[in-house]
Amino acid sequence: MEISRRQFVAGGAAVAALELTGCAHVRGPGVPAAPEVETLRAVGARRGILAGCAVQVAHLRNDPAYAALVGQQAGIIVDEKALKMGPLRPSPTEYFFDDADYVFEFAKKHKQHVRGHNFVWHEQMPSWFDSYVTRANAERVLVEHIERVGGRYAGRVHSWDVVNEAIEIKDGMKGGFRNSPWLKLLPGDGIAVPGYIDIAFRTARRVDPKAILVYNEYGIEAEDAASAKKRADVMALLRGMLARGIPVDALGVQSHLTAGSRQAFSPEFAYGQGLRGMIRDVRAMGLKVLLTEMDVSDRKLPASIPERDAAVAATYSGYLREALAEDAVVAVLTWGITDKYTWLDYGYQQREDKAPQRCLPFDGDMRAKAAFFAERDALESRQ
Repeated sequence: MEISRRQFVAGGAAVAALELTGCAHVRGPGVPAAPEVETLRAVGARRGILAGCAVQVAHLRNDPAYAALVGQQAGIIVDEKALKMGPLRPSPTEYFFDDADYVFEFAKKHKQHVRGHNFVWHEQMPSWFDSYVTRANAERVLVEHIERVGGRYAGRVHSWDVVNEAIEIKDGMKGGFRNSPWLKLLPGDGIAVPGYIDIAFRTARRVDPKAILVYNEYGIEAEDAASAKKRADVMALLRGMLARGIPVDALGVQSHLTAGSRQAFSPEFAYGQGLRGMIRDVRAMGLKVLLTEMDVSDRKLPASIPERDAAVAATYSGYLREALAEDAVVAVLTWGITDKYTWLDYGYQQREDKAPQRCLPFDGDMRAKAAFFAERDALESRQ
């Protein structure tokens, strides 16, 4: 999907129309302006899609408006950090489950599904990892971690990101694999499927047989050459896993997108044929697809809020309509629900003018923006 000038102008017109009718913002945190403004979770459920978002447990605890919005809009949630190895493991023998337990209790109260994110990643690892884990004990550490964490929540997790971001082409490894600590410790035969991936998925299936087991990846959505190459390597990994009987059920497509302006489009910011082809290939393997971490950066756009909101909404609409045209897609989660707490306002993702990004369905005051209506209408369009 490439946002055309016509789409861009139409997006701006939609924002203006919403403002004139009083529906540009959902009035009050999470409270629809009118009965016909359905929640994302309700529309998704009617169309057979789990719609939800990533959450931050500190804000669930301390920001009532945020908690109310998440409870109202999300049919499935995933904590951004609480189940990652680093936050969970203060020492090799200690586990900190308080935050994750809170998320599961919140979800139970609000009748929500929960995603587990994640068992294996090269970032947010424990401070003790490098000095403690060796080739001799790495398999035991990994297996015990999945047994302890996955076992605690077995039967309560909709889907686990078992392995996150194992492909990094620039590292120069065979198969495009990331030269991560886990690859160095548990390389396996080093051909089609690294040993640590095999171990992690088999252990996860044994520990929680009901959970959907997901390989989760970023940078595979767009039409540029780099995305196409990474897609090919991810497809090769999935085929290799299936050929070896490794229990993978789904591909997680992170969907961190960037909105292009009217003046400048490039394949890096276009989504269409490559995305649809990948989803069809995954379906042909008998696997599902989840859009796991969607947001739309406006860092390439001018400062004008109406222009940014229109372009972001057009990107949500076009991307989701492309993806949801394929019935393999079973869930859509945004990486956050409100601009107030987005990760895109920090580090390399920050706008040059330091203005807060307007990348999620609700703004910093938790009022629905054009992106909310774009997502809702895309969900509704699912046949």
